[in-house]
Amino acid sequence: MSDYLIRGTALNGKVRAFAVQTTGITEELRRRHQTTPTTTAALGRTAAAGLLMGAMLKNEERLTIQVKGGGPIGQIVVDANAKGHVRGYVDHPDVDLPLNAVGKLDVAGAVGTDGFLYITKDLGLKEPYKGSVPIVSGELAEDFTYYFAKSEQTPSVVALGVLVDRDYTVKVSGGFVIQLLPGVTDDEISEIEQVLSGLSSVTTMLDAGMTLEDILRKVLPSIQIMDRSLVEFRCTCSRERVETTLISLGKDELRDILEEEGSAEVVCHFCNEKYQYGEEDLQRMLEQ
Repeated sequence: MSDYLIRGTALNGKVRAFAVQTTGITEELRRRHQTTPTTTAALGRTAAAGLLMGAMLKNEERLTIQVKGGGPIGQIVVDANAKGHVRGYVDHPDVDLPLNAVGKLDVAGAVGTDGFLYITKDLGLKEPYKGSVPIVSGELAEDFTYYFAKSEQTPSVVALGVLVDRDYTVKVSGGFVIQLLPGVTDDEISEIEQVLSGLSSVTTMLDAGMTLEDILRKVLPSIQIMDRSLVEFRCTCSRERVETTLISLGKDELRDILEEEGSAEVVCHFCNEKYQYGEEDLQRMLEQ
């Protein structure tokens, strides 16, 4: 099944919810960046969060997530937009750690807990919106929950998960966010909290064959699904864009590359695509 995202409202508009399935996207990220199971989980969770937050944007708006927790994988960077496109990378994709105390992938150990979660939103205004919060757990779902509460003043529950198969490929991946809006009563909040406390993990539910609609209905029986859209890995790099970047280095630097190397190879951080430029290409750029 293709990766997709749904959004809905419940309790007469007092609660809104988003859920996303990202199995194919996370597998694409794993394949492109050759991530270990632990970094696959960390990058996959962040990509799912990016898509969920992107669904809260409009038109051409986009956002960038940076997770800098001080752990061995370095920073995680994810770009997402309102159209359901996402891309991302992690500084050290080869880092792997033993399972944690409860036998799960040690994402918190890899991410670290000594740092910040940064969100930058390009909303088409003069200046981008920037928000940041300290990393509170390193498991990421709790960190995004904290971000929504502190930086956006929206009480939220975020669930994120990646299940890696025995051959290191991605079995299932996804997440959801439930947000409480003005007017929700204490009794309604207690009821939602009670359901959430007994809920299985996102990956357990997806692996059992539950759809995103099934998952949200389990938490919010009164939910009305407003829309359903496809989501995908998509990078904005291209040969032309990279060439423009090379030209912007200036004549002197281009001439040095031509004389010393005779060619240039540029690798995109986000998709690991390699762009090769030979002697003729560099000469043409110099003439431009």
